[in-house]
Amino acid sequence: MNFHKQKTLPSANHPPGNEVKLPERIGPYKVEGLLEKGGMSYLYLALHPETKEPITIKVLFPEFLSNPEMVQRFLREASIIAIADHPNIVKLYGQGEWEGGLYIAMEFIQGISLRQYLLRNLISLKHALEIVMEISMALCHLHAHGIIHRDLKPENILITESGGVKVIDFGIAQLLTDHHEDQEAKNRLIGTPIYMSPEQKNNPESTSYPSDIYSLGIITYELVLGKLSHGHIHLSIMPRGLQKILSKALQQKVEDRYQDIVDFMTDLSSYLHSPALLKENKELDPLSDLSESLRHAQLSLIPQIPPLWPACEVGLGTYKSFGTSSLYYDFFTLPNDGFGVIIGEPSIKGSPGLVYSSVLRGMVRALCQVTQRPEEMAAVLNTLLLNDPMKQQFSFSYLFLNPNENQFRYISCNCGHLLFKKALKNELQPINVQNPSLGAAPHQAFIETSHTWEIGDRLVLFAYSGQSDNQKPSIFSNEFIEETIKESNSYTAQQQVEAILRRAKVSLSSCVDELSAVFVNIIRK
Repeated sequence: MNFHKQKTLPSANHPPGNEVKLPERIGPYKVEGLLEKGGMSYLYLALHPETKEPITIKVLFPEFLSNPEMVQRFLREASIIAIADHPNIVKLYGQGEWEGGLYIAMEFIQGISLRQYLLRNLISLKHALEIVMEISMALCHLHAHGIIHRDLKPENILITESGGVKVIDFGIAQLLTDHHEDQEAKNRLIGTPIYMSPEQKNNPESTSYPSDIYSLGIITYELVLGKLSHGHIHLSIMPRGLQKILSKALQQKVEDRYQDIVDFMTDLSSYLHSPALLKENKELDPLSDLSESLRHAQLSLIPQIPPLWPACEVGLGTYKSFGTSSLYYDFFTLPNDGFGVIIGEPSIKGSPGLVYSSVLRGMVRALCQVTQRPEEMAAVLNTLLLNDPMKQQFSFSYLFLNPNENQFRYISCNCGHLLFKKALKNELQPINVQNPSLGAAPHQAFIETSHTWEIGDRLVLFAYSGQSDNQKPSIFSNEFIEETIKESNSYTAQQQVEAILRRAKVSLSSCVDELSAVFVNIIRK
């Protein structure tokens, strides 16, 4: 029997039926959409009534409300999350009863599981161990409060969009002070076999702190290996400085294993800061360091905060995919008190596209001080790209703001969308001006558009990469943005961009990992 292929508990089958009716509210929280249908619960996206921040609502299937074991486990999960208040652990906002049964309100985490992250990224040895250290800090906090996770696995660890670590899913976690386990559950398999310690497999209720350390040992092995182990462990292929640590973490007998996560962290930290790691990191996988360097380069190419322009209030919002994005944007203060916003992307995506984006960035930064006319900028760039050996085509848009003349000019070369709202009107007007991509054809004539731009007027410029217009999520519809702007009319420009991103979490959470987006909201002062 392939023991490692058995399904995880939770000792309950999915309820019948596939259709889920979306409730309008759960407790005090307004529901925005369904995130996931799990083994014993629904996960909804909702908004906090006070902060308007997105949160996750976990709702026990109605079919399980008559099952004392399921109800007890659900309530225990809420109490454990409440105790486990730590930056690397999902945060609890509230719990209670509603007309549909029981719910837990938790922090919404925009990110992907460690399993997905592992399968789709090259991870250096150093970065892998840094992730393990963050998981260890979460375990240290749990164990200090008498909590055993009991189901630590890559699916229950999230990598956030900022690169942080969050441990989730405490559905089968155990408090050492809790002696009221259901006797019928004593001999039932609880956990995920591949990551389960030998003592947990033999007796699901005999877990202790070393059981979690065993699970973390398997996760460490997989992160360093760069792929899932599927239950096959060969320590001889691990870096020599790590073999002794993993060997102790993965001992079959619980008494031979690390008894305290602090001891594991101490040994791992010593190796992480040793000269041996640098040598073994280069031997293990030089490409992983290159991949990490490219991700850092991506961040250095684009501004992280909006500019402070005297005649405008600017809001900037971005959604960064977990892959390497070649979507480029920049802000410029120009001669004669003008301002410019550039968005561009090469036809080749991913890591090679990032290199081409840096070339475009250099060209644009040189040209924007010479000309402020968008059509002239596009024409010169087109000629330069046609004569450049890289032979790349670029989608491109340029918004030029001239407060002194109460005017803005705009050009779009197969890139971006611009919405314009006059101060005394409610509607956002799309500004459409179609041009081919740069570098596609010689002697191309480019057309720009110009409009009056007065105090109180608003411009919303946005672009996205990773999906076609036919597959774009609702966040990129004019109606969605217009509705959000209306609802947040009293907000600052930055707060309105953040409101757009908050409301779009459902769409973004179901998008491909390659999706990246930028929103620029400009209000004339």
